[in-house]
Amino acid sequence: MAPIHIESTEHPAQFSQALGDAVVRIWGLLPPEVQHHLFEEAASHGTDTRSQLALFLHSQHPRTSASMRAYASIEQDSLGG
Repeated sequence: MAPIHIESTEHPAQFSQALGDAVVRIWGLLPPEVQHHLFEEAASHGTDTRSQLALFLHSQHPRTSASMRAYASIEQDSLGG
């Protein structure tokens, strides 16, 4: 079977989206060093992006999503809610 040649410029947004979705799905399986490098690269766009990305990743990760919900409940109560 002959290899299929795909120009990398044909669908870069689709490839980036697919790769990003895959990383989110397996985030908790990645070694911490890899997580750190990926996070730093993705968060290099600015402070707002950094905090939003951190919250998103924590909400997707089974070990940290429960603590994020607990923190949100504590924060809400501390504001009188």
